[in-house]
Amino acid sequence: MNNTYFITGIGTGIGKTIVSAILTQKLESDYWKPIQSGDLDQSDSLSIKDLISSTKTVIHPEQYRLSQPLSPHLSARLDGIEIKAQDLKLPVTNNHLIIEGAGGLMVPINEKELILDLIPVLNAKLIIVSQNYLGSINHTLLTLEVLKSRNIQVEGIIFNGGANKESESYIANYTGITILGHIPKLASLNKESIAEAGKFIQL
Repeated sequence: MNNTYFITGIGTGIGKTIVSAILTQKLESDYWKPIQSGDLDQSDSLSIKDLISSTKTVIHPEQYRLSQPLSPHLSARLDGIEIKAQDLKLPVTNNHLIIEGAGGLMVPINEKELILDLIPVLNAKLIIVSQNYLGSINHTLLTLEVLKSRNIQVEGIIFNGGANKESESYIANYTGITILGHIPKLASLNKESIAEAGKFIQL
């Protein structure tokens, strides 16, 4: 059975792209970043292409390629584009699919909809990427709370970077969320390190 996973984070710069690369390589899945805001010459899709070695993977083109490195709703407005959650169309594939979100769940895509609103439309299993830093427990619990308020199920959480067993245990015990793994800080980012890091994730 092929699965579709939506990768989100507790904020920006948490490591969604690294985790997406590791999962794409581990599952030999397809990859899709539906909304890319700015950095079109150094996009997340191009980063994934450089970081994986799977020959089964298809990197599907972004549905929205926005010119400015801003929140999607603002970048789209400046480009004269309107993003609507209902207009997103999953790529056709017979493979697993990793979908990488933009920023966190509460990032706006238009004046009324958020990244959060994409998940039910895409009917994907949700994986949260978290990091350990001062305030990360709060950010992680807030992310999980808003998902609970929308009755969106979470497949699990992956911690990226330096370990903090007490924080990770607290989050798991308080919420009941499944910890899918902890990826240590990687000394280098290349095809070899990404493939090797797959061992840290149970999926």
